[in-house]
Amino acid sequence: MNVRELETIEGDGYSIRSIYYDAEPEDAIPAYLLIPEGVSGGKPAPAVAVWHQHAGQWHLGKSEPAGLDGNRMHHTGAALAREGYVVLCPDALCFEERQDPTGKLKAGAYERFEFLRYTVAGKCMAWKNILDMRRAVDLLVSLPEVESEKIGCYGHSMGSTHTWLVGPWEPRLKCLVGNCCLPTYKAIHREHMLHCFPNFVPGLFEYGDTPDIAGLIAPRALHMNFGDQDGGSPIDEVRAGVEVIQKAYDSMHAEDKFSYFIEEETGHVLSDEMWRRTKEWFAEHLA
Repeated sequence: MNVRELETIEGDGYSIRSIYYDAEPEDAIPAYLLIPEGVSGGKPAPAVAVWHQHAGQWHLGKSEPAGLDGNRMHHTGAALAREGYVVLCPDALCFEERQDPTGKLKAGAYERFEFLRYTVAGKCMAWKNILDMRRAVDLLVSLPEVESEKIGCYGHSMGSTHTWLVGPWEPRLKCLVGNCCLPTYKAIHREHMLHCFPNFVPGLFEYGDTPDIAGLIAPRALHMNFGDQDGGSPIDEVRAGVEVIQKAYDSMHAEDKFSYFIEEETGHVLSDEMWRRTKEWFAEHLA
């Protein structure tokens, strides 16, 4: 994977390694790797890959979950490192260090360009995100500090989309948590919503909707949090969607491996209760 380490920063109970690793030839992924104190090759720990949010903040990527920038609510990678997990926080394509290398296209214009470039190549942004996330798991399983059979992932908003996108295609992820994002195509079309590009998989709607993708994660452990006032995921479609996912788990006799939580009078946030349930899910299925 051609891993390169630039520097190490000391955090609160963990170290932060600034690294690069290759997704494809000529396509390096910048990331922060958080190693808790006391974890080593001789004393490995479970690991969690954290996929960052979108929020139209293309200048932010890995730095927010790593606890180095952005909203403290979303310093989730740092919080998980303090819980004892090895944590990997990569930049998604078009964010932070992965913006237009020519400098011609700024912020959302470059994301639109990349989405269209992949579309005419017969692929999509979701395909690229899945490839990159699988490379993140490749990295984690290669690390002596990681218990390779105990790897999970977490994401908020676009990071939640990334969670249910990669889950079906990455069996090495044993425990997954998505926070606040399950927009169905039915809801997007009904409400005329402009969602971020990773949500759109060409040709999928002929065969199913986004909950059908998430259901393919069964029988591995999946938990999802939602706010009933989240305009990006209309709650009527969320309620119908989690039933679709539950049926997929029931069909594999894995009823106890799927759970969800809908918080009333709550929007597109990571609430204290959502975070408590997230930590409990990882503790139950990883630690």
